[in-house]
Amino acid sequence: MKTLLKLFSLTCALLIFSFISVNAQTVYFCESVSDDGYPKNSSSSFTINSGGGYLDVLVDLGYTCETDHIYMDFYRIDRNGKEVFDSTIEMDVDPDWTWFYKEVTFYDSGRYVVYVADEDGYPLANGEVKISFR
Repeated sequence: MKTLLKLFSLTCALLIFSFISVNAQTVYFCESVSDDGYPKNSSSSFTINSGGGYLDVLVDLGYTCETDHIYMDFYRIDRNGKEVFDSTIEMDVDPDWTWFYKEVTFYDSGRYVVYVADEDGYPLANGEVKISFR
């Protein structure tokens, strides 16, 4: 009986892991986005001019977003590791979209985290990027 229970638990864990992997939400920071939604030159770290520079923030949900409007909340991570609110970008989307992107300009160096949520505040995805000056 114990062996059967262990086997059942392992099977359930593998199924859950497979579902999460297949439907993983990803935020890419990249130089541009192809017409079919693939990031070009994505990275978790970018170097920009001291006057500011822009990146595309690509959100690939792996499923339809089922909302008309999303919010991207940006937080800067201070030297103590605390997230400090920086800005919010709002964007209209189509409920059938599985991916979308927005060009975002950064003016300060540092580590940033972005939280993407639907119009009701339901979290969709998040990602982190490090910005450095030349």
